[in-house]
Amino acid sequence: MQYRTVAVSTAAALAATALLSGCGSPDDGSDEPAASGPASLTYWAWAPGLDKVADIWNKGPGKEAGITVTVKKQASGDDLVTKIITAAKAHKAPDLVQAEYQALPTLVSNDVLADISKEAGDAKGQYAEGVWQQTTLGSDALYALPQDSGPLMFYYREDLFEKYGLTVPTTWEEFADTARALKKKAPDKDLTTFSANDSGLFAGLAQQAGARWWTTDGDTWKVAIDDPATRKVADFWGGLVKEGAVDNQPMYTPAWNKALDTGKQIAWVSAVWAPGTLTTAAPGTKGKWAMAPLPQWTAGENTTGSWGGSSTAVTNDSRNKKAAATFAKWLNTDPTALAALVKESGVYPAATAAQTGGALSAAPDYFSNQPGFYTEAAKIAQGTAPAAWGPNVNVAYSAFKDGFAAAAKNKSDFGAALSAMQDATVADLKKQGFGVSE
Repeated sequence: MQYRTVAVSTAAALAATALLSGCGSPDDGSDEPAASGPASLTYWAWAPGLDKVADIWNKGPGKEAGITVTVKKQASGDDLVTKIITAAKAHKAPDLVQAEYQALPTLVSNDVLADISKEAGDAKGQYAEGVWQQTTLGSDALYALPQDSGPLMFYYREDLFEKYGLTVPTTWEEFADTARALKKKAPDKDLTTFSANDSGLFAGLAQQAGARWWTTDGDTWKVAIDDPATRKVADFWGGLVKEGAVDNQPMYTPAWNKALDTGKQIAWVSAVWAPGTLTTAAPGTKGKWAMAPLPQWTAGENTTGSWGGSSTAVTNDSRNKKAAATFAKWLNTDPTALAALVKESGVYPAATAAQTGGALSAAPDYFSNQPGFYTEAAKIAQGTAPAAWGPNVNVAYSAFKDGFAAAAKNKSDFGAALSAMQDATVADLKKQGFGVSE
């Protein structure tokens, strides 16, 4: 027996807990030690350097509280989701797990994650609303604490924009005009490319436009991938590809790297972590790029989507949930911990107080020409739009890659690919036994 819809209220969360406890979940919540009691915790994570951050805890506040955390390095993405669900079914899940935001509904629907709202709900004010919402799934429960985020922004070759007399676009309409203007002045160059390899980027762009792909309606899921907001995004990019205003090749290939490094492609819609990618993809253009807010659908707004990001969750198998939640809260809100996350793990912290100053006082070395890089990034991050994930993101992403890759290659209608993505996602939910409202 499996509870397959995410709780949408406290009452629903309690009902789900009761239902699940009758299906073989270990009865270990009533006797768990207090957060200040002795505990030895295991944390499955993939980010580099988290063991060093945990050492700070173990030698400081953890030692005082009698709580020791051991980090066990794991693979990321779907591999970790599969592994943690398998472990949870055998009641052998770790105490804590690093989970990408889009994986949370899948883990919750499989009864893997505990509600830690009582232990850590007061941390809400330390995050942008759109980031916090991804860990509550729109409910009164709290299934994880935000760790890092990937707000979208616009990167461009400052020198080439000046050379071709281009203005940094502030709206998507201006973005399209800029792409066309570049083509007229330099037919061998592209403003950017539409990449069908990057479903996460497309999802973030849809979020900025107001899309909520998965929501709950009572005890059923509602899928709205083919909604007006997402269709607007699909039609916009499809139109640019069809007229040849932007390239239609995938990113993260040798050809794409060369296009960036040689100035054949002079802009990139990406996330806050882009400097690290540019350092290796286009080493010859260091100091020539600049970052600006993502173009807006309505002039004057400050809304962005997300591409990437993860959280720290406590599992239902943990016999020390209070202790685990205490560590998760320290890891993602304490100034010392956040500074260590930036230094050792290279993440962009989700906690707003850590997005400027300290380890992020100086701009990335690649962007030394833009000293206010992180100050600007923090302003952009405040406008992060909420994302609505479901229990089969992997299926939706796979359908995106299949349908949009063909459409981009053929320069055909993106709308048909979007409809196919919607249909595949709904069909999979039904196949898995989820209730789906039309």
